[in-house]
Amino acid sequence: IISPGGIGYDINCGVRLLGVSVSAAEIRPYLEQIATDLFHAVPSGVGRSGKMLLKPKELDHVLTHGAHALLKLGYGNQSDIDHCEENGKMHEADSQLVSKRAKERGKDQLGTLGSGNHFLEVQEVTDIYNESVAQAFGLIKGMVTVMIHCGSRGLGHQNCTDYVKLMLPKLASWSITLPDKELACAPIHSQEGRDYYASMCASANFAWANRHLIGHWVRECFTKNLGTSVHVNTIYDLSHNMGKKEKHLIDGVLKELIVHRKGATRAFPAGRPEVPSSYQATGHPVLIPGTMGTSSYVLVGTQEGLEHSFGSSCHGAGRRLSRMKAKKTIQGNTLREQLESQGIIIRCESNRGLAEEAPQAYKDVDSVIQVVEQAHLAQPVARLKPIAVIKGG
Repeated sequence: IISPGGIGYDINCGVRLLGVSVSAAEIRPYLEQIATDLFHAVPSGVGRSGKMLLKPKELDHVLTHGAHALLKLGYGNQSDIDHCEENGKMHEADSQLVSKRAKERGKDQLGTLGSGNHFLEVQEVTDIYNESVAQAFGLIKGMVTVMIHCGSRGLGHQNCTDYVKLMLPKLASWSITLPDKELACAPIHSQEGRDYYASMCASANFAWANRHLIGHWVRECFTKNLGTSVHVNTIYDLSHNMGKKEKHLIDGVLKELIVHRKGATRAFPAGRPEVPSSYQATGHPVLIPGTMGTSSYVLVGTQEGLEHSFGSSCHGAGRRLSRMKAKKTIQGNTLREQLESQGIIIRCESNRGLAEEAPQAYKDVDSVIQVVEQAHLAQPVARLKPIAVIKGG
């Protein structure tokens, strides 16, 4: 079967990590201005429109070709594509299976962060745990990284909604009973299952194009402030909230599965054919973001994780407080002052939005990473500390 709800509403929400060829100490005098420029360059917030309005044919091109569509328009470079999961394009995408309503919601949202836990963060690499793998990933202690966390925006959400509604009335005919209608699903070889998968691939392509475009604008902001001698390269772009056709051993037999990763992410070790050539010897970077006042981590997958979890890891710390409870118990203006006292520059539409995503609203990311390591799902490579955060309100 394939389940839209089991994959998630924000299809291909994911993380892109950029490496910047300067140290955190070198960037500090320019950081306030860089944060302001990033905030203006990358629209954020609920329903926020972007700087690019796509005509119907242009949107279909993005849904079909993903990040490649923007590369042809002069945004980004080939290295960005080469260091992206699936090279930024699901080949089984069919834009015609994405509804008119979903396209209407997405036509002006390319190049936007959105709200909630989505963010753009400038970071410092504070700790290296595995020197050889960190070197392969291009990570050096003290260097600057930029993390982009966003997805397919309203288009992906609407696509999931459309197919949940489509599948619900047909469950009985497939002899499927569910504890929760959000788990609506269809046999993968049914027409509904095939159509959803192709539309999910199209939504995923939109998300890759979204992060690709934001990455291009980040590069422009750094060049503007630091000059053309500073290089900003994509270390990796990793998806979560995806369904992937993958081959795994089941009771000693190699089978093709639809691996659903809602709130989870790939963590493939060395040797898997899906891993980019530059990371074949190590496995690809596994990116686990923290929150505004806490660290994010870069890890690498393990063979044990491949066998026990289909090569999967968590994609973040996970919420401890609901957004409503966080707003009631945390003062946004106080939080801003606390973060700024720690040397973290904040750019956000509203203090209320800050409160919803406060560090104390989430589980302790350091403890989460420890559990991931102890379970042998992935091994830590580097720790990244936020020095500037851009969020939607």
